[in-house]
Amino acid sequence: MNDNATPKTQSPLSGLNLTILAPAEGEAAPVAAAPVANGSGHPVAARVVIVGSGPAGLTAAIYAARANLEPIVIGGVVGGGQLMITSEVENYPGFPEGVQGPELMGLFRKQAERFGARIVDADVDRVDLSGRPFRLWAAGIEYRAEAVIVATGAEAIWLGLESETRLRGRGVSACATCDGFFFRDKTIAVVGGGDSALEEALFLTRFASKVHLIHRRDAFRGSKIMQARAAAHPKIELHLNRTVEEVLGDEHVEGLRLGRTDESGEETLPLDGLFVAIGHRPNVAAFRDWLTTDEKGYLRTDGATTASNIDGVFVAGDVDDHRYRQAVTAAGEGCRAAIDAERWLEAQEAHEAPRAAAGAATAQ
Repeated sequence: MNDNATPKTQSPLSGLNLTILAPAEGEAAPVAAAPVANGSGHPVAARVVIVGSGPAGLTAAIYAARANLEPIVIGGVVGGGQLMITSEVENYPGFPEGVQGPELMGLFRKQAERFGARIVDADVDRVDLSGRPFRLWAAGIEYRAEAVIVATGAEAIWLGLESETRLRGRGVSACATCDGFFFRDKTIAVVGGGDSALEEALFLTRFASKVHLIHRRDAFRGSKIMQARAAAHPKIELHLNRTVEEVLGDEHVEGLRLGRTDESGEETLPLDGLFVAIGHRPNVAAFRDWLTTDEKGYLRTDGATTASNIDGVFVAGDVDDHRYRQAVTAAGEGCRAAIDAERWLEAQEAHEAPRAAAGAATAQ
């Protein structure tokens, strides 16, 4: 088993038509002298381009569109973020009976489009943030933006097992905060060796009757205090030198087949759920050379706002948040980023207007 392996899964949005934008009627004329990726047409101009279509990106789109910023959302071929692989969501405000993750993201998208946001179902290939207008390329089209909001999220690192993928949302989860409630009085397992795994195991004892904590090495990597708490908890049983070889069950999780790293042989562990806690990977590939990241690879903001190290580029959601990782906190950051971008653009325009007027007077 490779903890860093990520299974290839079919896109939850397969079958959707790919949307590639051409300049809209009345839009500022594109700069014809600029090169266009793959020679596929003129650049598309926008006041704000939002990259990402999870809760952060689409909330930013709603706020930006209502502020008449006419945002373009480059949402990715697989849009919607992590909620597209989440079954029932019970902790998002406004849905007392719960809502399916894909349904919730469909509502986000519909609301953003209602106010005029244009959404592109394509991945950003590369960016140039060296100056305004900022330039981004997706599916061979160049987009030019006066401001950019990066909301590309983060993805859980999975074990890479076919059975894990098949039972995801049916007993397999990567978010104890999201799904722990569903396992009240159940027997479950957490796999991982760092502080995240130890924290999730301790959190899940609030619901589960038994928590098996599984790690492939002979010692945990987490902090000593977290290790001590987990070892002392009466509901937690530690399984060191064990690897998850298969998640058992047809319609839902029924157990695990474990391998041993210290000796030969396997064992079967009956249980009702599996939480994978081996880490998350922020989706920063296109921006890594431009934007500042922390020691874990997440994008950094100035703390008080969503501003990045580049003036006019803002960051929202799980791509900079490795603490909370909730849909509601991501949506809140999307709101903040849109407001920050709107105010920044207003300040830029107020600063540039006198210079433009002076230039016009000189020309006369």
